[in-house]
Amino acid sequence: MSDSNRWLLPDGVEDLLPPIAGEVERLRQRLLGLFERCGYEIVIPPLVEFVDSLLTGTGQDLDLKTFKFTDQVSGRLIGVRADMTPQVARIDAHSLNRKETTRLCYTGTLLHARVDHMLASRTPIRVGAELFGDTGVDGDLEIISLMLQAGIEAGLKGLRVEIGDVGIFLALLAGSGLTEGEVSVLFDLIQKKAPRDLEAVIDEMTVPKEIRAALVELPSLFGGDEVLGRAAASFSNFPLIVDRLNALTQVLSGLRQRFDDIELYVDLSELRGFGYHTGTVFAAYAGDRGDVIARGGRYDDVGGVFGRARGATGFDMDLRGLIEQQTALPEPMTRVLAPVGAVADPVGLWQMIERLRDEGYVVVEAAGTPPQTDCKLVHDGQQWSLAED
Repeated sequence: MSDSNRWLLPDGVEDLLPPIAGEVERLRQRLLGLFERCGYEIVIPPLVEFVDSLLTGTGQDLDLKTFKFTDQVSGRLIGVRADMTPQVARIDAHSLNRKETTRLCYTGTLLHARVDHMLASRTPIRVGAELFGDTGVDGDLEIISLMLQAGIEAGLKGLRVEIGDVGIFLALLAGSGLTEGEVSVLFDLIQKKAPRDLEAVIDEMTVPKEIRAALVELPSLFGGDEVLGRAAASFSNFPLIVDRLNALTQVLSGLRQRFDDIELYVDLSELRGFGYHTGTVFAAYAGDRGDVIARGGRYDDVGGVFGRARGATGFDMDLRGLIEQQTALPEPMTRVLAPVGAVADPVGLWQMIERLRDEGYVVVEAAGTPPQTDCKLVHDGQQWSLAED
């Protein structure tokens, strides 16, 4: 490689520079503080794990995103984390192994072998929270509420949430007799919201009439609260699905009581995470942009592969993405230049520097070419004080 190219970084990998890097770090601290105040304990999973642990219970998408290499100590295959949720599930099931409901939060950098789209980062910095041991409506309401609180804490405006339930699709498949390949075809068509193509494909499959009609209905079940009423009528012969719709109704009602200025949408054809998620799934957006600021959902019993199956739900957020969605960055801290070298009253100068830093000023001690500052410390013969730069 020539000297002129040594500074190049791989595609999708970037430095975070001032002032964005500082904003990301301060937001990380604020969100972890919020999670802790809500009862979530911080865990720090390792950057790498053995692949048979790191990818257990996850879908093929995560496998394809994971960098893998051979451990020179054990000879086993190691992966660099592409998602922290499986790691936190392992910690809950094996490392902590508590009987009571457990609330955990985390933050860290991920590494993706491939990205979902050309502009996505391969080294996103994520922060998230997971709730273990609660399988009911209360758990879903708690975790979605926390996600919205995090968006508010990040200073985002125009928050809206889209909610669905993968369990409805799973319940229909349970009695369909479809092969894995047929399920994959149906999944793609439902995600594309293509009811005509879906109906044509299902007609060529051996599917019970009742289930066929329900599957064809799925792509049209998105919108406001009225979707749940239409779905209840369409799925009235499926008691398990009716129960899930009732649970979604309770979650939406609870969210409206807590957040009266947030838009809520229902999309029962949203099957993101199919093969991993088991129930309620949700995503948050802000403003007029269509970029997701947070995703989450229920993934009950994933901890079973570590010897402990129980309810689990959670979400994570991309810190860099949150900063980009803010309508305005916080006001920068005032920067003060402090003299160095032989000065009058050095003890008083140091005391003044410490006091200003405690009050939230940025005080830079500099000689030579001074850095860019807003004001400076001067001595008037008696004491140190701030003066315009």
